[in-house]
Amino acid sequence: MNYLWPILILISFLFSLISGNIEEVNNSIFSSVSDVIQLTLTLLGNMCLWCGIIKIIQSTKIIIYLKKILKPILNWLFKDAKENEGAMEAISINTISNIIGIGNAATSSGLKAMSELQKENKNKEKLTDSMVMLMVLNTTSIQILPTSIMAIRASLGAQNPAGIIVPIWISTIVGTSVGIITTKILLKKSK
Repeated sequence: MNYLWPILILISFLFSLISGNIEEVNNSIFSSVSDVIQLTLTLLGNMCLWCGIIKIIQSTKIIIYLKKILKPILNWLFKDAKENEGAMEAISINTISNIIGIGNAATSSGLKAMSELQKENKNKEKLTDSMVMLMVLNTTSIQILPTSIMAIRASLGAQNPAGIIVPIWISTIVGTSVGIITTKILLKKSK
């Protein structure tokens, strides 16, 4: 990647020079900078809002209720980690963050969960079943509120940024279901 992007940029610049469109390249660079700053501010505000909400949830009794709701599902998914309270709490927060569509906020709890799972891992060179399942859930994750995607759509001027919710529900439910089923089957076969 360190070589690919500079080569593509150089090829684009040379092509625009040959075709006589160098002025358009200059104009697009400056307009793109403005768009990037706008998008970054929108996503930053969105991320700050939802990270704050997650912190509030963590410091109130709401987290207890959410963990109770998720406990049967998470115990089934993470059978070899259900006794590890630290890992299960981090997995719960990670799952909640992913469900409400703030993958950036889910990163820290996902890393904490992975660290907790690694502490109990007897073979440090190999992933446990729970570690594999956590990666699958983070990759596929059901999203009820795709806040990041809606924020991007809003910043780009979409008339109905939330108009994608139903297709996202369908695709994330199907993707997560297929991911879980496939992982469970492959983990059983590997033993």
